[in-house]
Amino acid sequence: QVQLVESGGGLVQAGGSLRLSCAASGRTFSARAMSWFRQAPGKERQFVATISGNTFSTLYADSVKGRFTISRDNVKNTVYLQMNSLKPEDTAVYYCNQGTSWGQGTQVTVSS
Repeated sequence: QVQLVESGGGLVQAGGSLRLSCAASGRTFSARAMSWFRQAPGKERQFVATISGNTFSTLYADSVKGRFTISRDNVKNTVYLQMNSLKPEDTAVYYCNQGTSWGQGTQVTVSS
């Protein structure tokens, strides 16, 4: 089971930016897709973005397309989520995912 540890969340004003990081353990990191999900209070967890292992292909939810960028560093075993032009509706706990493994989440709060 891979261990995932997120960091980088916080409080930011609307229009601001944050960069989330997710450090992963395990020797197969570079071969596996990594994803970000988020869960707002009272709502189901929803997909945000994913990046493939070796080709670095990306896919985004429509709600974040053009504002968020997912990237990875296969030397550091880390995946990132750069979030720009943040909106209050982006407020949620953000989770890193690889297969059936989940991180503990990091809170992002966007004030209006």
